[in-house]
Amino acid sequence: MRENTVHTTLQQLADLTHANLRGDPATPIHNVAGIQHARTGEIALLAATRYGRFLPTTAASALVVPTVFDPALTNLPLLIAHDPAAAFETIAAHLCPPAPAPVPAIHPTAIVADDATLASGVAIGAHCVVEAGASIGPNTVLRPLAYVGTAARIGAHCLLYPHTTVLDRCVLGDRVTLHSGVVIGADGYGYEQDNGVHVKLPQRGIVEVGDDVEIGANTTVDRARFGRTRIGSGTKIDNLVQVAHNVVIGDHTLVIAQAGIAGSSTLGHHAVVAAQAGLMGHLQIGDGAIVAAQAGVNKDIPPGLAVLGSPAQDIRKERRAMVAHQQLPDLVARVRKLSKLTEALAEKVARLEADAEDNPNAS
Repeated sequence: MRENTVHTTLQQLADLTHANLRGDPATPIHNVAGIQHARTGEIALLAATRYGRFLPTTAASALVVPTVFDPALTNLPLLIAHDPAAAFETIAAHLCPPAPAPVPAIHPTAIVADDATLASGVAIGAHCVVEAGASIGPNTVLRPLAYVGTAARIGAHCLLYPHTTVLDRCVLGDRVTLHSGVVIGADGYGYEQDNGVHVKLPQRGIVEVGDDVEIGANTTVDRARFGRTRIGSGTKIDNLVQVAHNVVIGDHTLVIAQAGIAGSSTLGHHAVVAAQAGLMGHLQIGDGAIVAAQAGVNKDIPPGLAVLGSPAQDIRKERRAMVAHQQLPDLVARVRKLSKLTEALAEKVARLEADAEDNPNAS
């Protein structure tokens, strides 16, 4: 396994983070890791009490802990920080520096159309393709095997990782990041039946992505049938998300892994669609609304409302329903017991009534 090339001591990390050191200052550190998976030579973060259960078994060489941590709980060397998460991030950035920025150039194996427009500082990696009429803004980087279609427009300071695709006429704003496998502008899913045959409807629109958007690996954003599918500025989309044709996602919205948004739905700004949620088409999701994980949304959601369940409903009501569902086995057992008791009482009443009819003068 290849290790990081940066090696340091615990004292150097204490100086870097202004943390208090307890233990051997010469402790060698070359990497960061989670406390439950850390190995010798790695430093781990222990900021949340729930991870304290890993203290007896961790193989980390040192820990970053908050000032409230009791040092008597471990013999490991410690960096004691007022903001342990920030200190750990500083250490991670020091030990795991990013790869050097590509030198602005066009790799000899790349294919760039003669009439494509490349601004200053553009770097195009091996085996990339930039089609006719495309334009790429200043300081944008195309990693190897990226594809930019005919008349597509890419803004400034964008980063397209390997195997990303921006198809014909689609538009990316500035500072957009597309991770590997992203497809921007595949055809929307549109068909009509003609004598029992599914006939494809031409998808003539585009995808328009705003500024400061990041889209995770293997996510697809389909082009509109007409007009544009739009991703608002500042929106962050996770891996394996499907955004269908003519969807509009507002600014600064979050869409988490494996969510699916069907055609022509509109999401407001600062909304959240959590993992594996599914939204039907032609819905209106209000500003600041939250769709919880695995929710199935089949009607509009007003601004600010959080929903859960399938079909999705107010999260407070659905949580009560979930609690009631967990109680169903006990409730069924109680109903059965009460049913048997009711049957026994009914039989006893019937016997008493029969005895009374047989002996009308009995006192």
